[in-house]
Amino acid sequence: TGANGRRKNVIKSFYPVKGELEEFNAKLQKKYRQIEAEEVRYEEINTKKADIVIVAYGTCARICKEIVKIGEKLNIKIGIIRPITLWPFPCDIIRRVSERVQAILTVEMSAGQMVEDVRLSVSGRCPVHFYGRTGGGIPSPKEILEKILEIIPIKEKVTCAT
Repeated sequence: TGANGRRKNVIKSFYPVKGELEEFNAKLQKKYRQIEAEEVRYEEINTKKADIVIVAYGTCARICKEIVKIGEKLNIKIGIIRPITLWPFPCDIIRRVSERVQAILTVEMSAGQMVEDVRLSVSGRCPVHFYGRTGGGIPSPKEILEKILEIIPIKEKVTCAT
């Protein structure tokens, strides 16, 4: 059993009296809601008039900041939401932005772990797209821009501007 020379570990609730554990869990849930309300951190760039918003963090967010400048030259209004805390996740700002943009693109250096949180936040209000690189691959500004142009074609944007 692995308990040679010592007492066996006994696993039990810290709150053996009926209802105490439930009460403790309710307090924890209240604490979690307070943290979600008061401690969520993010950076918001150009989201007010954006056609498409990129959600990215870390290295990807730094790369995407360059995309905003390139988008201006192509008459594509690109915004960024950069989560600083992944918990609590910036669900509210993503939800609000999703109500006024054509699409959201999540850019990650992974197989798409954050995109699921983005989809939950958006809850069908607009399309959510994903671009990711794995195995240490770093997405280039060109790759991200190509993905954006698949979502929002440039000729559509030029037509809208004239």
